[in-house]
Amino acid sequence: MAEVSTMIQAPPEFIEAAAKPYITQLQQVTGGLKEADLSQIYGPQYVAGLGALTQQAIGQAGGLGAYAPYLQAAQAATGPTAYQAYMSPYQQDVIGSTLQEYDIQAQKGLPTLAAQAIGAGAFGGGREGVQRAEYQSASDRNRAALQAQLLQQGFGQAQQLAAQQYGQQMQLAQQAPALAGQQISALTTLGGLQQAQTQAGLSAQQQLAQQQLMQPLQATQALGSGITSLIAGYPGTTQTQIQPSPTPLQTALGAGATLAGVYRAFS
Repeated sequence: MAEVSTMIQAPPEFIEAAAKPYITQLQQVTGGLKEADLSQIYGPQYVAGLGALTQQAIGQAGGLGAYAPYLQAAQAATGPTAYQAYMSPYQQDVIGSTLQEYDIQAQKGLPTLAAQAIGAGAFGGGREGVQRAEYQSASDRNRAALQAQLLQQGFGQAQQLAAQQYGQQMQLAQQAPALAGQQISALTTLGGLQQAQTQAGLSAQQQLAQQQLMQPLQATQALGSGITSLIAGYPGTTQTQIQPSPTPLQTALGAGATLAGVYRAFS
């Protein structure tokens, strides 16, 4: 019985010996990656939260509405009766004293009229009475004008004070939120720097955790690359496998099957 030889291309034995544990190791590493809890690497623990400065900025956001009381005070300084709150409490005393002094000075003019009447020989007569009436009438008019002037002066001062109060309160209403906004902006900037620094530290920890998880796979891949380069550098060996030839009976049966197929094809 003749023998049939088969040619098989196989890698060197030392490469084959290294490849077998590599495959086992690769299976173990990939299996471990499938079972790994990725929440330990990509979870929210690696996201920096709001720092104390940012939280302080948020807490002071209510200061942006600090304009409200100043705006109310400004509104109170407007309207037709707003001046009354700014009238001097001593105005009546000042007006009374001024008019009293005016009356004293007015009375001092009567002796002059009498002297003029005596000089003209009309003392006690109707002419003197007319002069006295005219003098008193003019004095009363001047007294009323003085009183009106004093009242108008007090009213004007009160209006000026009300307008000044309005302007001051409106200025404060604008400055209060502006100052609060500047403080909030400064705290937000510092809080952002603080949060960025914290996030950088957490990102570094996350990268370390990722590297630790992938390190076995990277080492296994490096081993596989080394084995691949060895296979390229060492051509496989040729092995001959000897197999027994078919028996005459097997050959006859095979030939009979072939002839039968040919016969069926032409029948």
